[in-house]
Amino acid sequence: MKVHHLNCGTMRPPRTPGGLVCHVLLLETADRLVLVDTGLGLRDAADPGGRFGPARYYVRPVFDESEAAIRQIQKLGYDPRDVRDIVLTHFDADHTGGLADFPWARAHLTADEAAAALRPRRLVERGRYLPAQRAHDPTLVRHTPGDGESWHGFAAAKELADIAPGLVMISLPGHTRGHAAIAVDTGDRWILHAGDAFYHHGQIDGAGHVPRALTAMERFVAHDLPAVRANHERLGELWMSAGPGLLLVNAHDPHLLGRARQPATITQER
Repeated sequence: MKVHHLNCGTMRPPRTPGGLVCHVLLLETADRLVLVDTGLGLRDAADPGGRFGPARYYVRPVFDESEAAIRQIQKLGYDPRDVRDIVLTHFDADHTGGLADFPWARAHLTADEAAAALRPRRLVERGRYLPAQRAHDPTLVRHTPGDGESWHGFAAAKELADIAPGLVMISLPGHTRGHAAIAVDTGDRWILHAGDAFYHHGQIDGAGHVPRALTAMERFVAHDLPAVRANHERLGELWMSAGPGLLLVNAHDPHLLGRARQPATITQER
């Protein structure tokens, strides 16, 4: 699969040098285009309160229409109608804002995340899963990663072979009830999109200062904070042991987005 690394939503929370991105993967498979997350969409700027909620006052999204996935796909010369499947790490607004721009596409997520989005239980869930994000009545395809085989030591993983061989959903709850990571086999290496399992590369590589504003936000919105910290540890081990055959990225770190956009021979370097 050919993979494009897109920024589909610049955000500028306070005391976060460089801001944040919404790192979206655009996959070219044999017969379709696939998105991993969508970032922000065309409708978000028109209704930021209804579609993003109070969190917009903290993360301060730019709402630039040119960053929307559908606009970037058109700029690359593709037909947006070829996006037939969207695989979600989770259902937060900064990951699903573009869903409504592809109403014909199936949205794939874990069964636990679908249950949380449709029937939120706690205060944090009721604040993060806004009805406007699914007002266009998307087709939700629920997956249970525990039904599959392990992937690089992660026990609960499931290949989404009906979309494309080498596309794997990995259960990684903590940030949300049903959060997942998505692995993509590009032929010469794997890409692991860890979503919001961590916010900043310094949380897993130990090499950078992690802005306190990000760690505070992570604690505030976490569904299960001990699980979040366990995910940091597990992904840190993977980072240290990964060779040139694995590229680890997340949803919001601009450093990791820039690294992913470099030639493979460069991104393999530590």
